[in-house]
Amino acid sequence: MEHRNIAFIGAGNMAHAIIAGLVNGGYPAKNITVSSPSEVRREPLEKEFAIQSTCDNINAVENADVIVLAVKPQMMAEVCKPLQHIDFSQKLVLTIAAGIPASRYNDYLATSLRLIRIMPNTPALVGKGLSGMFAQNTITPEDKQFADALMKSVGMTVWVEQESAINDIIAVAGSAPAYFFLFMESMQQEAERLGFSADVARAIVQQAASGSTALAEKQNSLPFSTLREQVTSKGGTTAAALAQFYAGKLPENVALAMQAAIKRAQEMEKQF
Repeated sequence: MEHRNIAFIGAGNMAHAIIAGLVNGGYPAKNITVSSPSEVRREPLEKEFAIQSTCDNINAVENADVIVLAVKPQMMAEVCKPLQHIDFSQKLVLTIAAGIPASRYNDYLATSLRLIRIMPNTPALVGKGLSGMFAQNTITPEDKQFADALMKSVGMTVWVEQESAINDIIAVAGSAPAYFFLFMESMQQEAERLGFSADVARAIVQQAASGSTALAEKQNSLPFSTLREQVTSKGGTTAAALAQFYAGKLPENVALAMQAAIKRAQEMEKQF
């Protein structure tokens, strides 16, 4: 991976995850700067990874080849405004904020940008993330390759041809950890009602989930439907449980939930 100077604007969990992935993967810490007004946020990153830290966004951006905008969407315009006088013509801008169209950043920074939108999900915190990525037509193959390698330091990458597909990535992957956690939470609650302690109930559910994932990965050539069928004996306990899920229209509700996520992402795009 090419070693460019990277400035992270924002020191939240996702910035932490990407920095960890880069440094642990051998990227030079001296080439990474994190900027945040919060000393409590940025100093632990400096100490843990031996990177540079500052509270001066302008200085961080001026000395960077790559800028990663890692602040909340509602803060983006305010954070970008003081940076408008900086020459971005030779800089690559990556944004991990949800809901802000790529073209809006040209307004925020008062210039035409080389920008890539990235939609990561929280498993990036443990190196198991999925990042949806969209590149504007101003992006060079070298920029795209660099951004891809950067996000692969925390998991898998999927490039989309149309920016609107970033919203689909949100529904399929960005929000997905919460879907699984809700299912796991519901299973744990019922296990506790059956008499298991909270710790034992969680351990059982967690192992069942991780074991199922490992099995799916090992038998990657098989559709999920086949894996489901292999667990389900006709007239057995699993069949009875699945019949209840189907009676509650679980597949339809999953589809409706994903469409709701897409709709909300589209609504957010109009707010910024």
